[in-house]
Amino acid sequence: MDGRRFSVALRAGCAGVMALASFLDLAGSALAHDVAQGDRGFLALTHGIQPGPFAYLGAKHMVTGTDHLLFLVGVVFFLFRWRQVALYVSLFALGHSATLILGVLLALPVDPRAVDAIIALSIVYKALDNLDAFARWFGWRPDPRLMVLGFGLCHGLGLATKLQDLGLARDGLVVNLVAFNLGVEAGQLMALGAIVLVMSWWRRSPRFPRQALVANVALMTAGLVLFGQQIAGLIAGGAA
Repeated sequence: MDGRRFSVALRAGCAGVMALASFLDLAGSALAHDVAQGDRGFLALTHGIQPGPFAYLGAKHMVTGTDHLLFLVGVVFFLFRWRQVALYVSLFALGHSATLILGVLLALPVDPRAVDAIIALSIVYKALDNLDAFARWFGWRPDPRLMVLGFGLCHGLGLATKLQDLGLARDGLVVNLVAFNLGVEAGQLMALGAIVLVMSWWRRSPRFPRQALVANVALMTAGLVLFGQQIAGLIAGGAA
């Protein structure tokens, strides 16, 4: 990708994402790595082993988690083979599952806003990677497999911080967490199927190369908006 095409894509993308940025700003924490208020009440009052409801809530979180979905879009954007898709999604799922379960069981003391800021940066990273920015700027590209695994750890830890706040009952906790995580992965597969189908159709368009540049600039901007929200929350929390 030459500098002129990148410049054109940057201007077009910035103009095209103004409405998206406004939407993200208005949506606030609803688009972050969070648990809906009604679901919070259910989880906080739940006792004993209840894998069904926890699996449902895990799937619901995944298909409504904008940060997850944006990152997945970036990951599969230029993956053309199902074997590649399966590899990267498996790495993401491995990281996500490990920190989701261990983060709650071990009550890891991390700041939710800081983790969510890193999650937002994962979206920025993948957009820049898709734009070949690292190779152009530094002559070196981070291994995308390791990066996806690493950011998967961050995504799982982000949800773990939210679940920690709920004071979940210890009775049946391990089984419920595993069920919740299985629901998250099931929701991820459903979302991924829709994303890949749309991408497959889009790639057949002769305009895809140019539109892909604009789309990744938009993806990067969305990640920066989410990052700004979390940093603003960190600053406000520290000043309170």
